[in-house]
Amino acid sequence: MLDNVAQSRSRPLADRMRPGTLAEFVGQTHLLATGKPLRQLLEGGQLHSMVLWGPPGTGKTTLARLVAATCDAEFIALSAVMAGVKDIRTAVERARAVREADGRRTVLFLDEVHRFNKAQQDAFLPWVEDGTLVFIGATTENPSFELNNALLSRARVYVLKALGVDDLLQLLERARAREASIGRRARADPKALEIIAKSADGDARRALNMLDVALDLADETITGDIATEVSAGGLRRFDKGGEAFYDQISALHKSVRGTDPDAAVYWLCRMLDGGCDPRYIARRVLRMASEDIGNADPRAIRLALDACETYERLGSPEGELAIAQAVLFLACAPKSNAAYVAFDEAMADARSGGSLEVPLRLRNAPTRLMKELGYGKDYRYAHDEPDAYASGERYFPDDMQPRQYYRPAARGLEIKIREALVRLRGTSD
Repeated sequence: MLDNVAQSRSRPLADRMRPGTLAEFVGQTHLLATGKPLRQLLEGGQLHSMVLWGPPGTGKTTLARLVAATCDAEFIALSAVMAGVKDIRTAVERARAVREADGRRTVLFLDEVHRFNKAQQDAFLPWVEDGTLVFIGATTENPSFELNNALLSRARVYVLKALGVDDLLQLLERARAREASIGRRARADPKALEIIAKSADGDARRALNMLDVALDLADETITGDIATEVSAGGLRRFDKGGEAFYDQISALHKSVRGTDPDAAVYWLCRMLDGGCDPRYIARRVLRMASEDIGNADPRAIRLALDACETYERLGSPEGELAIAQAVLFLACAPKSNAAYVAFDEAMADARSGGSLEVPLRLRNAPTRLMKELGYGKDYRYAHDEPDAYASGERYFPDDMQPRQYYRPAARGLEIKIREALVRLRGTSD
């Protein structure tokens, strides 16, 4: 029995648990449930090139193997981490030989396809085009940014989702029962598998790896304590510089802009928990203060700067509280993007309007020659005017119609700013 167990465990549990049929596949019901387009295509034997995009442990490699098996196709697996153009050529020769021998098609599965550069991606396009190869790529990165347009136009993108807790519980119970059949007999407390499933964070591979360790530690029962021990220290999905990174900072920014302090501090903690550099978040908080609060509450940018300085003084984890304080303040503050809009519109005019001259009256005249040329002539000194405002004076170039870039919002301090501008300009808005 021990020899059988050792032989069965020569491969990782996650590999031993790969399903052999579509019916055994767990999760991704939006793609593989009865009646779904991908399921119908595969059951009809209609093989086509595709890109499988999703987080780690969602079944991309397994699904690629099942696609080939369901359509009775030869399967060649390569990893873009180690493979090169030479390996692609070898795969092409093998595919030709298979087609000549029995007429079957060949699936070339390329894991981590985003690691191939543009030239490498181009290398197998002709063979996909003429049908020698059916290409299936797997990636955790957004294909829009990582893959050639030419390749994307020849392959349909399927988005795989992180597995839910119920999916993982089903997989874990199936694995525990299968391991029991080879002599690794262990019951599981009702909450133990749930602890593992939740800690796996949607990753089937991680869940099965934790179960493998738990089975080794358990005498007769996988207890909650054992499950907690094997799942300790896991980080939530967060790829610095990758898709999850930008998705989460976007969620944080939009939560602040949407005046939801609870969601904002949640996304902050998700990023910190995932290993994001707090300095990066602090810089983004400064941007939020300027872009989304602006002059509606000028204290926001000062508080954001203070949070940056506090973090530099204290470091982690103490300094992270100051960043959280700033995030909460910004989320609750009145919102205005008037400064942001004014800057963008003025920059667009500056870039498109050419080198318009500064009016002579607005130029300083530190020399006699400049005074003789009319520099500063007829300039109205605002402090000598009523309310320190030279009504009717023009400050734009003479060849440019005055523009109103800054339109204060009817929120926060900008209410007062707006009222003052309306009063001085003698306008209704």
